[in-house]
Amino acid sequence: MKEKDVDPRVRQLTADVAGGKAARIIEEMIDTALGFGRDQATIAELKLMNRALKEMRAAASVFSNYHRVRKVAVFGSARTKPEEDEYKVAAAFGREIVDKGYMVITGGGEGIMGAAQKGAGAEKSFGLNIRLPFEQAANPVIHGDPKLLNFNYFFTRKLNFAKETHAFALFPGGFGTHDEGFEILTLMQTGKMPIVPIVMLDKQNGHYWEMWRRFITNDLLNNGLISPTDFNLFHVTYDVCDAVRHISAFYRNFHSYRWVREKMVIRIHCKLTAGGLEKLNETFADVLACGLIEQSQALEEEADDHHLHHMPRIVLTPNKRDFGTLRLLLDALNTAPNEKTG
Repeated sequence: MKEKDVDPRVRQLTADVAGGKAARIIEEMIDTALGFGRDQATIAELKLMNRALKEMRAAASVFSNYHRVRKVAVFGSARTKPEEDEYKVAAAFGREIVDKGYMVITGGGEGIMGAAQKGAGAEKSFGLNIRLPFEQAANPVIHGDPKLLNFNYFFTRKLNFAKETHAFALFPGGFGTHDEGFEILTLMQTGKMPIVPIVMLDKQNGHYWEMWRRFITNDLLNNGLISPTDFNLFHVTYDVCDAVRHISAFYRNFHSYRWVREKMVIRIHCKLTAGGLEKLNETFADVLACGLIEQSQALEEEADDHHLHHMPRIVLTPNKRDFGTLRLLLDALNTAPNEKTG
């Protein structure tokens, strides 16, 4: 919507709550809502859009107080019993990851979700519950907590998992676990969400994720349906400490990234040495669409990320065809010599 096309009444209404770029976006949202009326949308369509927007707003309000805290989402079966080894592993993971400064997000239910939240504690937990006719009552740890959110739609719930999470831990589960896991892998593989660690945890001597990986290899990779580098997007382990290390190591020097048109702008804690940058260019030349991997200060287009303005940047223009190799590049940033480590 062009600025000159904004209804003056909408502009005046928006000016009461926001300014700058935020005001322009809210104006577009209002115009979109009015568009449903102009298009004579059905009552059912209006109810769906209205409820979805309300759910997104409620979630954003809760998460807004925790933007600076990294969070790990835990997926797994709601049917897992407390006496089962998988339950005990999930509870141990919840305890260990919270000790590293993370918070835990689950679907809010029993089983693996309840175990992870039991380990993490209510203060360090979020629950994104889905209203179902069975199986999905909130677990006792998160029940009644203000960080428990109830969703009517799977798509708004999934969007919040993807938007708010800095790592994912998958435990053995049913259709829902695979649905969430494959969606996250698809979003990362296609560049539709930021690359973050995915760990797949099983009990000692378990075969759940090994059987899954065998299927991925034999039926997807060997038939040319995925690429070998897609395997870089996940990590299978039986060890809670290994899973926690895998997640923590990802953020050793790497902080986050965003796109500025075709450029990938990576924020890091410590500037790389000249030798470290040279090695990065040698190793990852094939992922570049043009130019070199360079170090930079914050770009002008990042003005809205003012709290990250002080951080050094790694800037490159990748070909966007191989996000599995971009995951390796992010790993390399964490081990490359920098001004702190030399």
